[in-house]
Amino acid sequence: MTPEKSVPSTPPAPPLSPKERRGALVGAVVGCVCVLVAAFMLLVPMRGALDDERAFRDAVACSQGGGAHEDADGCLRTVPVRVDRTEKREGKKTPTFWVYVTEADGTSTRTRLRGSADEVPGVGAGKTVQVTYWRDQIRYVEFGSERRYTTADPRGDYKAYCAVGLGLGLYSLLHLWLWLWGTRFSHLSRRAFPWQAGVPTAGGIALTAIGAFAPWPTDSPGEALRLVGVCAPVVVAVCAVAALIAARRQRGDDTIRLTPSVPEKERCFQGVVVGEVPYEGRGGWLVAGPGTLVTTPDPTGASFRRAVPGSLRPVRVRPRYRLDPDLPDYDGKAVVLECEDDGVPVFVVTRKKTMPWVLGALETAGFDRDEASRP
Repeated sequence: MTPEKSVPSTPPAPPLSPKERRGALVGAVVGCVCVLVAAFMLLVPMRGALDDERAFRDAVACSQGGGAHEDADGCLRTVPVRVDRTEKREGKKTPTFWVYVTEADGTSTRTRLRGSADEVPGVGAGKTVQVTYWRDQIRYVEFGSERRYTTADPRGDYKAYCAVGLGLGLYSLLHLWLWLWGTRFSHLSRRAFPWQAGVPTAGGIALTAIGAFAPWPTDSPGEALRLVGVCAPVVVAVCAVAALIAARRQRGDDTIRLTPSVPEKERCFQGVVVGEVPYEGRGGWLVAGPGTLVTTPDPTGASFRRAVPGSLRPVRVRPRYRLDPDLPDYDGKAVVLECEDDGVPVFVVTRKKTMPWVLGALETAGFDRDEASRP
C-alpha cells in the first residue's frame, strides 16, 4: 500500500518493560529447574536402573535344592508352573495381559506379558510353562523353545529416565537462552517475535525432541549421547541458514507491503481497533466490506457494530512490537496497521492474511469520502 505520509526510520528498541523482565526471570527459573530435574533423573533413578540391568544380565542360576526365596540374593530361580488362566489388562495403549500361575507347592501368583493372550498360545489355561524369578519377581516365561520377557524385565528401564533427563537438559538451554536474550540483547530488535528468539526456539525444540528420542533406538546412555552429538551440528547448521535468511528479511525498514483487496461482500474476521478514538473496538472482531470497516464483539458481525469513519488514514503495515499496548498476537500471525485520525494514532490489528481486506475497506472508504467532498 502507499502510505499517506513518509514513514520514519525504525527507532531503536526501548529497554525491557517490567512485564518483560518478569517473563525473562520466569524463563531463567524454569531453565534452572529443568537443569536440576535433568541432573537428578540422570544421576539417581537412571543410575539405579542401569545397576539393576547390569545385575540381571550378570545373574546366574540358583543352586540346586535352594530355598523358594533364594532368588532374593540375586540368582535366577526357574520353576515349572501350571497356567490357571489369562486376563486382558484394560486401560493401556500397549496391550498386555495377566497370566495367573500356580507352582507345584501350591503357591499362586501372576505376571504380565506384552501383547494379547491369543498371540501367545503357549501360555493357555492348563498348560505347564517355566517361569524364572529374580529378586522375587517373574522376569521371563519359557514355553517350549520360546522365551517371553515380562513387563518386570529390568533391561531398558533406564531409557525412560534417560529420555526425560536428556530432553529436559536440552530444553533448559532454550529457556536460558531466552532469558539471556531478554535481559542482554533484546534491545537489538523492537519486534515481538524477532528471529534471534524464534530461530533458537525452533532449534531448541528440535534438540529437545532428539534428546528425548535418542535413548529408545540405542542400547546405552553413551550411545544416546553420541546420537545427540551427531544430530546437534545438523540442527545448528540448519538454524544458522535460517538465521541468515531471517536476518536479511528483517533488516532495515520493517514495513510490510500488502496489496489492498476489497471483498465483494462483508467479511467477519478476528481483529481489533486500538486508540483514543470513539470507535475503538477491542471486542475481537472486524467486519470489512466495500467502503465499510466495522468493529464488533459479535462473531457473526450482525450486532453491536461500530463503524470506523472515513477520516481514518492508513500509514503503514508493520509487525507487532514488544511494547505495543496489549495488542493480540493471533498465534504469532498478527500484523499492525498504523493509522491516524486527525493526528490521533490508531492501530488496527488482525492476521496478515486478512489485513488486505482492512486496507481495501479503508481505501474505498477514503475514495467515497473524497468523492463526497468534491463540489
